[in-house]
Amino acid sequence: MVDVQVRSLLAALDFRRLGPWQQDAVIAAGTFAFGCLLYLTGLYPLFMNKSGLVWWRFALFGMVCLAEVFRRHAPGTALAVGTAVLTADVAAGLSAPTLIAYSDLLYSATLYGTRRLSRAMIPAAAIITLGGIVAALVLLADWRAAVVAAAAALPLIVVPVWWAANIRQHRDIAESERANAAHLARIAELDRRAAVAAERSRMARDLHDVIAGHLSAIALQSEAVLSMSQADPATARQVLASVRENSVRALEEMRAMIGLLRADGGEDDEVTAPARLAELSKLVESARASGMRVAVESDLDASAELPAAVDLTAYRIAQEALTNAVKHAPGGSARVALRHRDGILTVEVTNELTMTAGDTSDTGTGLLNMRERATAVGGSLSAGPSGTGWLVRAVLPTAGVHS
Repeated sequence: MVDVQVRSLLAALDFRRLGPWQQDAVIAAGTFAFGCLLYLTGLYPLFMNKSGLVWWRFALFGMVCLAEVFRRHAPGTALAVGTAVLTADVAAGLSAPTLIAYSDLLYSATLYGTRRLSRAMIPAAAIITLGGIVAALVLLADWRAAVVAAAAALPLIVVPVWWAANIRQHRDIAESERANAAHLARIAELDRRAAVAAERSRMARDLHDVIAGHLSAIALQSEAVLSMSQADPATARQVLASVRENSVRALEEMRAMIGLLRADGGEDDEVTAPARLAELSKLVESARASGMRVAVESDLDASAELPAAVDLTAYRIAQEALTNAVKHAPGGSARVALRHRDGILTVEVTNELTMTAGDTSDTGTGLLNMRERATAVGGSLSAGPSGTGWLVRAVLPTAGVHS
């Protein structure tokens, strides 16, 4: 029980728990009590005590202590009041309590004052010190007593200003470091958001390629079968086989994408290999099953390996272009041309515009995705009317692109 009471008393007396005004009031009260003790014991004179201990010395000292209450909130005003009181005290013979309280005002003005006031305190302290030494030499008959008095007063004038200047310098450095840390944290947060946005854009592009490519083919092929009043069983079976193949392929790619998103980067993660131009024939057969005539021209060397990023990009561009051709020009003809020369892979998909074709411009994200994919590997893509048809042309560099 006693220990609990002692701890409660210490907690109540904890100086750090007090607010700024309360702390300054405690400092002022402590200084006033200590100064009164010096006055009452006769230990207050520094030199030339002309009038002895009188009541107005307590009044002057009380004014300095009262100024200490404002040492943190109005340091310049408190220092001005302290300087006026110190001047009056020096005229009657400098006393130690007043000088001690004044040294705290010097410290507070340097630490808590404005930047301009703080910078002016160092030369001000030097001027006060030199002025005190000159006054002691002039007023005291014995120069040795003057030197002793100046040496006694020096720590109470120069040391507080020097100490406060160092503390303020370290505080400014700490605030600058905190500001820099906050700025770096902000930059890191912006980088993180940009990375998340870029990853979301990439995921959206991949999902569009998987869903729009395969599912659009499935929808068009199913519509073609349903529109046949007297469908040839062989043709219907071929179309349904293509529908199934697109469905299975879409499921495989979706499963692979989900596996990549859920993977933790371990070496044992197994995902489906990304699509490449070697599987272009499946895209062509799917388009043909939708009723489109597709011709393929390619000079690619079967033994040559393209960088994986370029290979996948070329496949996705051909897939999107054929899907758009089937969607906007059903029953027409298309041509896919692949050329690889001098480190440049060119992919061209041309389709004719049929009488039933509407607006061939892509109002969705297909063209945007194709351009983003081409740009990501350092290439370019153009799409627009070409003669009586529509041309999608991608130029993809293969030299210097890592697999």
